[in-house]
Amino acid sequence: MTVRAGRDGGAGGDGGAGPDAGLDARLAVDRGAFRLDAGLRARPGEVVAVLGPNGSGKSTALRALAGLESLSAGRIVLDGCDITVVPAERRPVGMVFQDYLLFGHLSALDNVAFGPRCAGAKRAEARAQAAELLERMGLAEHASARPRALSGGQAQRVALARALAVRPRLLLLDEPLAALDVHARASVRSELRRRLAELDCATVLVTHDPLDAMVLADRITVLESGRVVQEGPPGEVAQHPRTGYVARLVGLNLYRGTARGARVAVGGAAQAEVFVSEQCAGEVFVAFPPRAVALYRERPDGTPRNLWRLRIDGVERFGDQVRVHLDGHFPLLADITPEALADMRLSGGMRVWAAVKATEVRCYPA
Repeated sequence: MTVRAGRDGGAGGDGGAGPDAGLDARLAVDRGAFRLDAGLRARPGEVVAVLGPNGSGKSTALRALAGLESLSAGRIVLDGCDITVVPAERRPVGMVFQDYLLFGHLSALDNVAFGPRCAGAKRAEARAQAAELLERMGLAEHASARPRALSGGQAQRVALARALAVRPRLLLLDEPLAALDVHARASVRSELRRRLAELDCATVLVTHDPLDAMVLADRITVLESGRVVQEGPPGEVAQHPRTGYVARLVGLNLYRGTARGARVAVGGAAQAEVFVSEQCAGEVFVAFPPRAVALYRERPDGTPRNLWRLRIDGVERFGDQVRVHLDGHFPLLADITPEALADMRLSGGMRVWAAVKATEVRCYPA
């Protein structure tokens, strides 16, 4: 999708300097029983990733920003201008779809020139601008190629150039790496990060992949059931998850409980205690990585402060580790080596001891 820019200038235009520059939106969309009600903000030059499970409202939010979905309430302000009721084709927005949606009958050059031509530029002017963008993307030698002759990474860069050709103040990326195979993702992800760092427009990236979000984004907004449940820099979100979904994404065991000193009561009706290495009080989260969990067939000597008798609910390979799913007082994940699994002869239904050092447990306000 390409939509016409509302100002002159380069890919970033001149809207990035004022105090109201960037995106400030509150999106409320009703679709049957589902309601999206979320705030999104992005400064010029900033990449904001929107993460969330299927059905959380990620795509609805992106379509609302593009003008392809009507708001039930709220507004979209871009560089201080309210564009809530501006038609999609007149918004200073560029969009890269998940499958790129390049025109198969046009060359890479003419795909990129399409937006400026729709905005009224003469053919020669539009093609000159397109050639410059393809040069910047490292695709000058592919200008005459049709989309079917391009690799996945090349097609993505053409789609990005096409979105930038309309000189957007807001760039929208919908699962930009989803169409690539696993071998191409790493290199294309790195290349995309470099390209995004060169822009001074606000960028909103929708993805379900936490690695894409961590590598590409300056800030992450997490949606669940149409609501923002967490936002912040990638490192902060990874270190301090606030929902089970986020904890699973970043690979942490997470529990909410009530702290008194170094003890945290968690687990609801079947309460258990988690010991931490610091003094805490009130409602808190406690989190620790699966690799911090040690498993024993017999009760270990020395009795670590965090020691629970749990049942093995399942065992699966996880990279070069084995992930053991445990249940009992509360669900728990433990990562052990294949050698440890074989030595202990662990299997589903077996009861084991799980231990975690208090120094491995993070505690932070809920």
